[in-house]
Amino acid sequence: MSDRTSPASDNLPLPLSTRERGPETSPHPDPLPEGKGIVDAGGGRLYPDQFIHNVAAALAGAAGEQTEVAWRRDRKGVLTGWCRLPSGVALLPAARAVAELQGRLAMVTAYLPERAQEKGEREIAYHFDLDGATLTLTVILPLEWSRVPSLTPIFRNCDWQERELMELYDVQVVGHPDPRRLFLDHSLPHAPFERLVPYSTFTNAATSKALWDKVMAGAREDA
Repeated sequence: MSDRTSPASDNLPLPLSTRERGPETSPHPDPLPEGKGIVDAGGGRLYPDQFIHNVAAALAGAAGEQTEVAWRRDRKGVLTGWCRLPSGVALLPAARAVAELQGRLAMVTAYLPERAQEKGEREIAYHFDLDGATLTLTVILPLEWSRVPSLTPIFRNCDWQERELMELYDVQVVGHPDPRRLFLDHSLPHAPFERLVPYSTFTNAATSKALWDKVMAGAREDA
């Protein structure tokens, strides 16, 4: 993780709209019917209004009353909730609220949709499992001097995911207990995913032919 400090402020990003849709990669969601629970594709688990209310109330209490969750169901009956947090500092209390609901962190995704890039922003999504339903919390960060709080005090499995985030992108995870590089060689520059890097560089092979020659040489030695 870079040891740079922001020339402007150590504060995390300002509030953002909570009514925007989730990541554009979501699979053709159908709106959630009013006043009805949701049954999974196998017809077994029921997600009643109370479940949806509890999640919404927990996040609003943790991240602010303006925080909203948009629930959607795909063609197979899978329930997903998308929530764009009102600020970066809301991430930690929102994550605590999810943990109190017995949620589990599944994945952290950094991405740069065109709409955000045009505004000089990046987005990071935190995907949680809530008893079979998926809840995604999204924070908006500036492209430069991006900072998010570490979730490792709440979800221990966030350790490696946050280290990968710091290693590949120009993002500082504040409070991470072990910010060392996870798997990239130290000869590579910081935040390689912020620019185009040839795959051969990641594999330490000048060209794909050089890598193939190494494989074939090993095969001949084993013969």
